[in-house]
Amino acid sequence: MVPAPRAPGSPDELLTTDEVAALLRVHPKHVYRLLKRGIPARRAGGKWLFPREEVLRWSEVSPRPAPGPSPSRGDASPAPLLAANGDLAVEALLSQHAAGGHPLMGFVLADRSHALEWLQQGQVLAAGWHGELPATLDTQGGLARLHLVHREVGLLAAPGKKPPPLERLSRARFASRPPTAGVRHHLDQVLREAGLDPRVVHQRAALLASHRDVACAVARGEADVGLASRAWAARLGLSFRSLGHEAYGLVLPATCLGNPAVVGLCETAQGPAFKRSLQAIPGYEPGETGKLQLLAARAAPRPSPPSSSRGEAR
Repeated sequence: MVPAPRAPGSPDELLTTDEVAALLRVHPKHVYRLLKRGIPARRAGGKWLFPREEVLRWSEVSPRPAPGPSPSRGDASPAPLLAANGDLAVEALLSQHAAGGHPLMGFVLADRSHALEWLQQGQVLAAGWHGELPATLDTQGGLARLHLVHREVGLLAAPGKKPPPLERLSRARFASRPPTAGVRHHLDQVLREAGLDPRVVHQRAALLASHRDVACAVARGEADVGLASRAWAARLGLSFRSLGHEAYGLVLPATCLGNPAVVGLCETAQGPAFKRSLQAIPGYEPGETGKLQLLAARAAPRPSPPSSSRGEAR
């Protein structure tokens, strides 16, 4: 629910993008550039709102250059690319994002660890992610998480055939995912709980790049069983056995929330059309779809220097 703006001129008045542009005497599009420079703002109901008094104080101490045709190289945002594992929710999001007239966002196929690595290096603007972020991740610049869907993951088999029990995976033609893939972490945990060694199970497994590749390998008869989402099993008419559910979404640099492509992604994810498209896909639960959460900033822990024993010779 969007907070109601206060009376004009009151300390708690919340301004829209057009109103803050008029207050600062800049073009409304330039306000999105100011978001990257730290102008006080909050997002509610799919819109940016700006506390009037905080904006005025910020504008007094922050240099506000006139908007130019292109930013300097040092201020450049990452390329408008989204790195993810080929999830159908991402496919639907990018399709509706482009159809809505937003700046185009390209797609790069990557598992969650490589996607996050590229995000940290500034090579992509968004990364697909589920689960907890690594403790070693440096979020000092600030990150935000955009929730897309709760998805069901598990084992796939040919139509009419049941996926084999966990203890038989090591003897089957198994299409799995690399250790850096999030769904692989989920399976490995289930295997350990069943008293099985994930390394033994994956000794002969084919490690494929995406959910799509796994499902296609099973559908073509190249694998007896695969590890992927229920959504991809349903897309290709495969049998499925659930291993659990997980929250899936995107991780974004907080400093890029004003980027027009990111604004478009958020607006698309929060729109009713995207939620309806997710409801039509088996294995997807779009309860909190579009929720944007700012993550607490923290620096990655530095490795401790090696300690010398008291008895070490000098």
